[in-house]
Amino acid sequence: MKKSDEEWRAQLTPDQFRIARQGGTERAFTGAYWDTKDKGVYRCICCGSELFSSETKYNSGSGWPSFWASYDGSIRYEDDYRLLVHRTEIRCATCDAHLGHVFDDGPEPSGKRYCVNSASLNLVRDDS
Repeated sequence: MKKSDEEWRAQLTPDQFRIARQGGTERAFTGAYWDTKDKGVYRCICCGSELFSSETKYNSGSGWPSFWASYDGSIRYEDDYRLLVHRTEIRCATCDAHLGHVFDDGPEPSGKRYCVNSASLNLVRDDS
């Protein structure tokens, strides 16, 4: 999925654009979903692809939404050295939106912590 910066800016808020399209980060404990416990599917703010289920969300204490698994094939992984230390960046496999990072300090069964910016997500709540 390719769009120009102008098209993305027309679709997203300034914070969403800065984070999802330019690789920014929101401050801990400030995003819309860091402590949300509602059931549903977390989708990419840019393209709407399904990324995470609320069933895999947990409280990591980090101040960002954290998940121990993503939907198969929904995430692309990239080496990130921006802070002069190696991290693994996670991006939407469909539209290449920056989501956050994944770490190996999460709970079982995966041992992963997908640490995601709320601004990169849209929770579609399950009202049933």
